Amino acid sequence: MSKKKQSEEELLQTLGDFTSKENWDKFFTIRGADDSFEWYAEWPQLRDPLLSILSSTAPPPLQILVPGCGNSRLSEHLYDAGFHGITNVDFSKVVISDMLRRNVRSRPDMRWRVMDITSMLFPDGTFDAVLDKGGLDALMEPELGPKLGNMYLTEVKRVLKSGGKFIGLTLAESHVLGLLFSKFRFRWKMSIHVISQKLSKKPSLLTFMVVAEKESSTVLHQITTSFSRSSLDLNGNQACGLYEAIDKENEIRREYSNGSDVIYSLEDLQLGAKGDLYELSQGRRFQLTLGELFQTRAHEWLFSSEEGQWMVVESSKAARLIMVLLDASHVNASMDDIQKDLSPLVKRLAPANNVNGSQIPFMIAGDGIKQRKIVHQVTSTLTGPITVEDVVYENVDGNVSKLIQSKDLLFRRLTFQRAEGLVQSEALLTREESPKKTVSDMERKKGISSSKSRKKGNHKRIDSHAIHEEDYLSTFCDPNRISKDLVVPAWSSGSDNNLKVYHNYLASSYHMGIVSGFMLVSSYLEIVASTGRMVKAVVIGLGAGLLPMCLHGCMPFLDIEVVELDPVILNLARGYFGFSEDKHLKVHIADGIRFVREAAAAADGVSRKHENNDAHCDAECPSSNGSCTASRAENDVISKFDILVIDVDSSDSSSGMTCPAADFVEESFLLTAKDSLSDQGLFVVNLVSRSRTIKDMVVSRMKSVFSHLFSLQLEEDVNEVLFALRTEDCVKEERFAEAAVKLENLLSRHTNDLPGKSKPPDMSQIIRDSTEKIKCLK
Repeated sequence: MSKKKQSEEELLQTLGDFTSKENWDKFFTIRGADDSFEWYAEWPQLRDPLLSILSSTAPPPLQILVPGCGNSRLSEHLYDAGFHGITNVDFSKVVISDMLRRNVRSRPDMRWRVMDITSMLFPDGTFDAVLDKGGLDALMEPELGPKLGNMYLTEVKRVLKSGGKFIGLTLAESHVLGLLFSKFRFRWKMSIHVISQKLSKKPSLLTFMVVAEKESSTVLHQITTSFSRSSLDLNGNQACGLYEAIDKENEIRREYSNGSDVIYSLEDLQLGAKGDLYELSQGRRFQLTLGELFQTRAHEWLFSSEEGQWMVVESSKAARLIMVLLDASHVNASMDDIQKDLSPLVKRLAPANNVNGSQIPFMIAGDGIKQRKIVHQVTSTLTGPITVEDVVYENVDGNVSKLIQSKDLLFRRLTFQRAEGLVQSEALLTREESPKKTVSDMERKKGISSSKSRKKGNHKRIDSHAIHEEDYLSTFCDPNRISKDLVVPAWSSGSDNNLKVYHNYLASSYHMGIVSGFMLVSSYLEIVASTGRMVKAVVIGLGAGLLPMCLHGCMPFLDIEVVELDPVILNLARGYFGFSEDKHLKVHIADGIRFVREAAAAADGVSRKHENNDAHCDAECPSSNGSCTASRAENDVISKFDILVIDVDSSDSSSGMTCPAADFVEESFLLTAKDSLSDQGLFVVNLVSRSRTIKDMVVSRMKSVFSHLFSLQLEEDVNEVLFALRTEDCVKEERFAEAAVKLENLLSRHTNDLPGKSKPPDMSQIIRDSTEKIKCLK
């Protein structure tokens, strides 16, 4: 017996690769026709469970397929038990010839075919049962991967009739079960049974029988077992892998059944996991995987959340929208190539009512950029990869072309890789001389977001011309069409050195919105400015420093402190956006929440110390609507914030709120912010979210904390600036126009004294337009 066992082991070593036809031919040639080899269990252990399952499969005569039959006697035993409709296939011509000679007379109805089980020639729905005895295990050698096993099971599912059964004998290794469970998930009912072992002094691995029954119902079944865990005397590793695989799969099936947001395979969908793909079903949504993708924007809320995806569907005006997230390998691919790759898939997902054969339109989320030049790239330990770039947009507003001979204005942008769809900051570039044109002029529609406002880009048809980054540097504008001061790219001539950021104009509409909101405290600002005293303003989030620099230039009565967490950002603002500090514009490298908390605590101590003085001041300054005086305790001015602006992005783009970070709109911080404000103080939050639910949540929290709340909606419902007042009294909506005029006067009063070429453009119309959009929420 030992010599026979040793001989078998030596013979098996000739196989090496179980998927090699040549190895199997050699194996069967050496072994001979009459020396059968049984993988796993033998007939005495298999007879009862097999006959029971086959007898309940379909009325006789059953058509049974035995793929990878080898020279096992299993088919012969089944034939002798009354199942004559058996077809045996194997890719080894040697073994099929041997088996045919051995059975041609004694079992004349049994058929033998030389065939590759991963690409069988049988018509669909040919067999009532497929009986696999170790064939799948042989194809699923770990070093070979799942490809052959996947091809084989796809063929098995194809050739089985509805109601037919796949019966697989396996050692139930986890990588085999993982494929089995996923392939037989939808429209299949699966059970697992253990095959009893023959008596032996030496324990061995158990053989399991996996039975998957083909159904027409889309009900998702849990996997059942005919054994209890405690009853099996299993090898520890085999038991652990089996139980873990079953539990994991059943959990997946529960999530599917509960309608969880899961990712399907195309095969699952074609089998009816989400109903009939060829029929339109209103409100249906599903996600499918095309393989392992390193998706660059898949984490963004707009693409990863259900609410965001429905917004894309609505904007597309399509009955069925297929959203494809491309991996990093497609960065330099042309859209024609991408469309060519996707077309076969898209056609398989198209509804059946597209009978007229019309072409399916492809759309891309374009960034609206005509030309781009990377100026600088750096990686921060806090923020990650950061890019400074100069761009020219494809479209500008008609008002600009009336005042400026060229529409190709040049802008410098700051972007973070962690929020690829967002422009953090954006500035207008000029020559060394400042612009001579007025700026109501520069309101433009660029087909792209302003900094830290809406996501970059808009949806465009694929046939629109898209220039890749490497093309931008070879295309330049005609210098004869450009005004002397407002410039377009001169990158080819190497004249970058005479370009600078123009700080007297805010290119971002939400920045202008923030400034416009100052009209809510314009009376207070007017009084303080007239006395020659300073208004304390704090901006949390530096970005490129554009808002603080503009405020500093246009409102010199502001004492501005900026809080920035990342020192790399400060260096970029100084080096590439012309940011500079002085005694009335300072930057603190600190945590914004901690900074405000400490300021609020300090203010609380000062308030108690000067309680009597404050009471006298309050009597002189009852409101901010026009009758306020500026008499306040000196220490109170120092410690309290008159204006607090929150303008920081979130590092978690999947949260649905791009700005600010979630901690800045928690009720605890809002209460702290309120405590840090002076009695006439203004609290400003730049809120960027496409989710109406998230916006409503933030508004609700701010309403509960502040006496008055106002909103300025910008950028197609994505960007919203919220203004909150601590005081009980505030300017009424019917007096907004009057308050806006006061703000305009403040801006013009403090800029008229500047040299002619340094004067900022007239922002009156912009402020007036923004003021009209501010709405009272509380």
